[in-house]
Amino acid sequence: MSEENNSKVPSHVGIIMDGNRRFSKRLMMSPYKGHEWGAKKIREALEWCRECGVRELTLYAFSIQNFNRPKAEFDYLMDLFRKNFDELKDDKRIYENRIRVNVIGRIGMFPDDVGQKMREIMELTKEHDAYILNFAMAYGGQEEIVDAAKRIAEQVREGRLDIDDIDKKTFSMNLYLSSEPDLIIRTGGEKRTSNFLAYQSVYSELFFVDKMWPEFEKKDWAAILEEYSKRERRFGAGSFNDIKQA
Repeated sequence: MSEENNSKVPSHVGIIMDGNRRFSKRLMMSPYKGHEWGAKKIREALEWCRECGVRELTLYAFSIQNFNRPKAEFDYLMDLFRKNFDELKDDKRIYENRIRVNVIGRIGMFPDDVGQKMREIMELTKEHDAYILNFAMAYGGQEEIVDAAKRIAEQVREGRLDIDDIDKKTFSMNLYLSSEPDLIIRTGGEKRTSNFLAYQSVYSELFFVDKMWPEFEKKDWAAILEEYSKRERRFGAGSFNDIKQA
């Protein structure tokens, strides 16, 4: 990527990591195996972010709807989460590079020990200030908005917030995640955002990739950032020039 384009690197990227099971089936292996490859790809993606200067990465790792997966697959995934959060906690790069790890979503839906591992890594890294890694787990964008509305209603009921003071900033600060991704990538060939960061993504640039998440490569990442650097971002129905020409 050119030096000129580096000035347009997004500060926050969201990724919908789709296609783990389909990738595994294509190789005629257990569909669960794809989740292991997908977890390994996360470590690569984190390095790509650091190399390019992306300060925040939000990964759609497990939706609320995923709790309806068959029990055998669900149990496998819980074991995978236990293993990977333990490994993350012991990964020296998290501390050397001062990466803050957050888990956003209804964490209480997970088995107690899984939720505890999530809270532990968040506590250990809460003072880190160089990079942010968010895992969206037990997550749904519409559910996040509902939960934010409930928090605000509770503050109004307790007299801590005047209803006339509620604005976009107030609402944003009561979401699981207040920052907005500049760019959202979805792998796996589907062309929808599937309830990911429904409030925060209204002005995000969207990229849809046919490759499954385990086969997503650094060259694909670089090509997306190159294309992103050429786009003119617009924060409204149209630019001033559009209105002028109408």
